[in-house]
Amino acid sequence: MYKTTLTIDGMACGMCEAHVCDAIRQNIPVKKVTASHKRGTAEILSENPPEEETVRRVMEPTGYRLLDMKTELFEKKRLFGR
Repeated sequence: MYKTTLTIDGMACGMCEAHVCDAIRQNIPVKKVTASHKRGTAEILSENPPEEETVRRVMEPTGYRLLDMKTELFEKKRLFGR
């Protein structure tokens, strides 16, 4: 599993977060996506890392601008040593 953190310019409220998440969900295969207008970020959990060109293409019509993108391996934390 991969965690991709997007730095996004232009989000100002909860509705902006919803627009970003909807655009990503509709165009990129994800397990989970969340966004924060306060931090100016969106986080994607996915089986395969998304391509930056694809993310830019998805964000362009929304009016929000992708400033940076960082992908790293993600391991779900296990409770009680399981």
